[in-house]
Amino acid sequence: MHPTYKVADVLNLEVDHLQDITHNSWNARGLHAIRKCRTKALGGHLDWCMECNKLHLQFNSCRNRHCPTCQGHKQQEWIAARSQELLAVPYFHVVFTLPDSLNPVALRNPQVLYKILFDTVWETLTAFGNNPKHLGAKLGMIAVLHTWGQNLQLHPHLHCIVPKGGVSKAGFWKKGKGKDNFLFSVKAISKKYRGLFVAKLRKALPDLPQSLYDSLFKKKWVVYAKPPFGRPEHVIEYLGRYTHKIAISNHRILNINNEKSEVTFSLKDYRKGGQKTTMTLTNKEFIRRFQLHILPKGFTRIRHYGFLSSSWKKEKLTLLQLQVADKDLLHIETLVRPEKSLHRICPSCKKGELITLLTFDSRGPPQDYQKTIKRKLLKFNV
Repeated sequence: MHPTYKVADVLNLEVDHLQDITHNSWNARGLHAIRKCRTKALGGHLDWCMECNKLHLQFNSCRNRHCPTCQGHKQQEWIAARSQELLAVPYFHVVFTLPDSLNPVALRNPQVLYKILFDTVWETLTAFGNNPKHLGAKLGMIAVLHTWGQNLQLHPHLHCIVPKGGVSKAGFWKKGKGKDNFLFSVKAISKKYRGLFVAKLRKALPDLPQSLYDSLFKKKWVVYAKPPFGRPEHVIEYLGRYTHKIAISNHRILNINNEKSEVTFSLKDYRKGGQKTTMTLTNKEFIRRFQLHILPKGFTRIRHYGFLSSSWKKEKLTLLQLQVADKDLLHIETLVRPEKSLHRICPSCKKGELITLLTFDSRGPPQDYQKTIKRKLLKFNV
């Protein structure tokens, strides 16, 4: 079901003020890409379905990773790839948050702060994993950075998926000792996480005031672990909610009031148990909050660690899957491996694969495009 309103609609209403709202050329560039997504401004292509013979005219996606319009197929492709890497073991979902007193630092030095967040979380978990008292094995982790709260304000936190166990020095799987809540004590992890983070922050940004560090040690650093997933394949479904998620989806926008230049969107109030409510902001304030979550150029927001890192997976993951394989939990040979990319399936018949016959830029198709189409269709005996 297509959304009634889009983030792009709000951006187009304030197109002349985007640079002033962002005060950042990189963010403004991203906003302009999002507002042009799947419009004639980016050109398009004409596809033909091999099954039902229908022609589909489609405008190109902006492919910006912060765009709520074109993240769907990227998400599905990523999930399909991860489904080949599942282990037949329990998985945990752990969230590492940062105190809001660090928000000004995140605004001024996002690349530095977010890198410290990734590095600290992995170093914290590794310290517990390598300790023989806790596990004595190499852990694995997939971490996804989110920078927003439901109200679009800055709220940096890391969503981590961690298998219950690790790989011993001899290369064998070692089952985790922890109870169902997590591998290790969340309270102990929180203290270690805070100490390591502050130490890295002092080294990376030595000019920050001591008053900031005093406030950081007065606050509890929230680390939250959810119970393990029921079945390993549920991890993939769950990951899909977080990997390519952006600050706000188009479906959450309930109304755009042109007269008042306001946007109304839905949100969950987690202070009231996730109760659904709404919020109304001016167009400019909505855009200001949205652009807070455009990451620095080249910054990687999904990272793999330990035995789930790319170098380790390439050589040893298949053998590890065979070690822990359990017929009642997971059949490695029958994992989902789609033959076709989901976004290349015909939207009409849902069966045929789409073949691109013609591409064009913002000026539109050439005048003799019908001849080009007929010539290409003859190759398929149509």
